[in-house]
Amino acid sequence: MANPFLRRATEYVREDESFLSIVSPTPLTTFLATNKHKDDMFEVPVRIIGSPGSGKTMLATLAEFRMVEVILKDETNATNRTLAAALAQAGFLRDGKPLVAAVRVPMESEYRDFWELPYDEDEKTKLAFRLIQARVMLGLIRNLLANNTRAIEDIQFIPRASHEAHLEQIGGLTAVGIRDRALAVQRAIYAIGAGLRPPRIEDLPEAATAPYAPFDAIRAIRISWRGEEIELSPLAMLDDAHALHHDQLEAMFKSLSVREMQFGRWIMMRLDALSPGQVLRSGEQPTYDRAKGRDFVDIRMQADAKKEQARKQFRPMARDMAKRYLPFVEALRNRNATDIDRLLPGEPPQLPPGQLNELAARVDRDQKKLRIGAERRAEINAIVDEFMARTTSYDDAPEVALEMKRILLHRYAVRVSRMTPSLFEDMNPEPPMPLKADANLAHGARLHLYHDFGRPLHWGVDDICDASNENAEVFLQFAGALVEHIETRAIRNNTLPLPAREQQRILVDKAQSIMAGWAFPHAQRVRSLVDAIGRDCKAESLLPNAPLGAGANAIAILEEEMKTLAADDEIGTILKHAIANGAITIERDYGQGGKLWALFELTGTVGLVYGLTFNRGGFLPKSIGYLRASAGVADA
Repeated sequence: MANPFLRRATEYVREDESFLSIVSPTPLTTFLATNKHKDDMFEVPVRIIGSPGSGKTMLATLAEFRMVEVILKDETNATNRTLAAALAQAGFLRDGKPLVAAVRVPMESEYRDFWELPYDEDEKTKLAFRLIQARVMLGLIRNLLANNTRAIEDIQFIPRASHEAHLEQIGGLTAVGIRDRALAVQRAIYAIGAGLRPPRIEDLPEAATAPYAPFDAIRAIRISWRGEEIELSPLAMLDDAHALHHDQLEAMFKSLSVREMQFGRWIMMRLDALSPGQVLRSGEQPTYDRAKGRDFVDIRMQADAKKEQARKQFRPMARDMAKRYLPFVEALRNRNATDIDRLLPGEPPQLPPGQLNELAARVDRDQKKLRIGAERRAEINAIVDEFMARTTSYDDAPEVALEMKRILLHRYAVRVSRMTPSLFEDMNPEPPMPLKADANLAHGARLHLYHDFGRPLHWGVDDICDASNENAEVFLQFAGALVEHIETRAIRNNTLPLPAREQQRILVDKAQSIMAGWAFPHAQRVRSLVDAIGRDCKAESLLPNAPLGAGANAIAILEEEMKTLAADDEIGTILKHAIANGAITIERDYGQGGKLWALFELTGTVGLVYGLTFNRGGFLPKSIGYLRASAGVADA
């Protein structure tokens, strides 16, 4: 069986039960259950926005009614109980009964073809919107019948009050009538878009142009459920809406935003479907506020919390995915090796004796070159040794302590060099700012050891999660590359756990492969931009005195300068695609040094390639001119 990590779950399996055995419920609990607008999400338009692989399609597939019914059919299964609990938290269930009848409809390229028809924009939008509604109705009926638990006669649609006049145009309220009308609309409209030559507007068939608005007319669905009748709220989940033309998407969203509509509608799309201004605003998301006339909810599939909290939320989600995927790797299942933390241990590596001696000699040479006396060196040694004695760090190897002492020697030299010289000054005066050893310094030491001696910097499951920037697909790519090597070791009957050095090598190779495969709009300019940021961050991080501690992995622009960025500025478009496709992230209004910054942070993929820290907060102050020059954009 193929390594399931190397393919998306929704593409890997076809049977519902198999899909449920590997899908994680965490997107439901992370992005929906705790949303402050949860009670409105089935009545107003919802935009679910995320980068490729963030879990939009997985979430939509899990929420479909046919899947919900499979989950509830056997709650003795522990996996089903977990999924049912997550669905209940997200509002799809109550008291063990479904509340929502959801259907996922992919927004395939054929809908975009309607935008090329020789009709006015209003007519093109109406045609595509009618086709979408027809397919939603057909999909709903298929979902309600999928598990053979009811007959089509057991499904009734409930109209909105005062909408009896609309019932004839949608086929009535029976499932048979609605199905037949939807099939007729689908056939007529599909023929227009699929034909070699579109008909004249006056020759369009009546089935395609006659009024058809089930989203307006229907408010609920009544079905038989285990011997009783229950009512469900209908929900259309329009997946991959970014495939539509930008103007078409805007027109479609306007059609979906009718205030009185009681048919749930979710529009799922990538970040790059938004304007540069919307993407660059980062956390400033428009939210539902009927009083202000803002009748939609935005859900970004990256936690709305601060980045560190988002990282902590993602780690259990990623481990849960790994727990579900590993049993599908036969060679590992046969050896009962399905614990990701055991296969990718977090034990730190150690330098061999020869390199350790070389490092010790380097520290002594630097002390001599900096003209630092034995007494001051002893104080620095004591500062580091005291920290190492009390730290609970996972990595307190002797080489880390030696490199920390070397960095402190250089920090001392820098600090005393700024002091006003005195004729009778002690050769080793007290620095104006006391030296200290902390976790940030220790991490900077590890980064230096990686670049100077090849000692691994990133290994273990937590680092793989952090390298993924809260993106499920990126995690599966990194984990899949590692599991592939572990599977080979299993087949050869070798020891399974991958040493830190092997993990680092495989992760870097995979990150380089991901960057080499970038083929999105402006990918070459994005690559040039992150190359420049990566080189500059690496150079700053490797300064002998490690001024930023753990190092830099970001650049920052003053907020007041960001406000001068014009809506049509080319660098804004490049940054949008860089953010949308996992090259950088942005955090607005980041406070440091009494100023507010827009922080552009390299993602873990780029950080692996340049050997940068995953710790957050270390940045280089730059300007918009730096961004333009790095991306090869002429000055505005």
